[in-house]
Formats: sequence, structure tokens, C-alpha cells
Amino acid sequence: MKFAQGMIGAEPRHWPRLARACEEAGFDSVAISDHVLYPATLESKYPYTPDGTPLFSPDEDWPDPWVVIGAMSSVTTTLRFITNVYVLPLRNPFVVAKAVGTAAYLSDGRVGLGIGAGWMAEEFELLEQTFARRGKRMDEMVEVIRELWKGGMVEHHGEFYDFDPVEMRPAPPAPVPIYVGGHSDIAFRRAARLGDGWLGVHYSPQELIEHCRVLQQVREDAGTADRPFEIIASPLAAPTPDLIAELEAVGVTTILTSAWMAVGLSAPEVDQAEDMIRSYGERFIS
Repeated sequence: MKFAQGMIGAEPRHWPRLARACEEAGFDSVAISDHVLYPATLESKYPYTPDGTPLFSPDEDWPDPWVVIGAMSSVTTTLRFITNVYVLPLRNPFVVAKAVGTAAYLSDGRVGLGIGAGWMAEEFELLEQTFARRGKRMDEMVEVIRELWKGGMVEHHGEFYDFDPVEMRPAPPAPVPIYVGGHSDIAFRRAARLGDGWLGVHYSPQELIEHCRVLQQVREDAGTADRPFEIIASPLAAPTPDLIAELEAVGVTTILTSAWMAVGLSAPEVDQAEDMIRSYGERFIS
């Protein structure tokens, strides 16, 4: 089992230091969450709470994922970096391909793109991207981005994007894995059809196991069950050997956690965060 540390809660200027601590503690990767902005008036409902209230507040820091990943990758050598999740249809696919491709190039391929369709309509409006049919558009964006990452001249002629041959350089040293977030039926089908893996948020162990079983069936129905596939998710329980064995049996490859949130702290000082990362590694990863 691999482990990923979520960075949300710690002050972003300290993330490079904490990334080094994660690498030393045995974490496989760190995960970066994404929003561009938070409107003062929010009518959209957050899909992962019963009453639709987001699990974060307007005063939470949301640094640009690819800027901060560039900073963290420059001070580490083996640690990987994933987004959990990047709101893909909020952006232009050429800009995304350039940012992610450059991060992959400079880090020698140590990045993964976790994507989601997004839920905050206000954010789409402010960034002048269409909220309606964003899922269909995201599917085509994945096609476009993967083509651009291949290097050389590529072209695309689809419903949302249509362009003659272009080349984007530098190209990533290897295909960047794309992980699909969300637990709706549509998200599962998208992960099975397009993704290199699935990203899950906070679930009880039994909920996560059931999601993995459903996902396996969806992959079999899609004819993709024989492809390599990662499952990165957050069980709401300590990763005991028995739980790890249960999760591995249903395909979980990475436990996404937070060393400070695991002990009930949402905004640690940097020294605290570093100590908690080290302690988590000693208790569960070593």
C-alpha cells in the first residue's frame, strides 16, 4: 500500500519543506486540492455533504497547483504529486496541457492529474467557461490533452475543440496518469472508460470497499478491467494491517490521508506538521 499526504490546512509557503518531510517519512505522493476563487455569495451546493455546505471556508488558501508542485518537485527526488482534484472543465485544455506537461517534464514524470467536473457554477461563470455539459466537454478535453502530451504535430476535430496540426513542447517524458474523481455513476463510468485510476474522498471503510466493488463491475462492463488502474482514496479509519489487507483486496493502491487531520488538527504550524508527518510515517508506513 502506498500513502499520499493531503497538504490542505498547512500554510502553502511551507509546502516545499513539508514535501521533503513526506519524502523522508515514506509517503509516495502529496495531493493538492484546487479552486481558483471563492465567491462571497455562493448558491451552488457542495455534493459531498448532506446539506450542501462546503467542507472549507472562504479564508482557506488555494495556491495554484502547478506552481506549488513545481516548487515542491524542485526540492524532492522521488515524491510524486497529484491533484485531488483539478477542476478540468474550468480551464482551457491547451493551458492545462502546457502547465501539467511542463511540471511532468521538470520533475522527470513525477506528476498525476486528478480531475473532476466541478460543482461551483459561480466559478465557471467568472472564468467564462460553460457550466452546462461540462462533463462531456471534460471527456473531450482528456482526449485533446493526451494528444498534446505525445509530442510532435497533432490535430483534433471534435464537438468542443477543433484544430489543425499543432505541436506543444516540452512533452512529458512519459504519459501523465489521469485519475477521475467523484462517486456518481457517471464518474465511475468515466474513470473506467478514460481514467488511469479513480480518486475518492472521505468514506467509511465499508463505503469505500463497496465503491471499489461497483467500480470493478463498471470496468468489467466497459471492457477495461484488464488495464492497469490505481485507486487513491481516504478511508475514515486508521490504516491497520487488517484494514490495509481489506482495501488491497478490492484494488485500493494508495491511502490518501492527512497526518494532522488524522489527529483532529486542521491548521497546524509548520513544526507541528513536520512532526506529525514523521510520526505518521513511523506508525503506519514503516
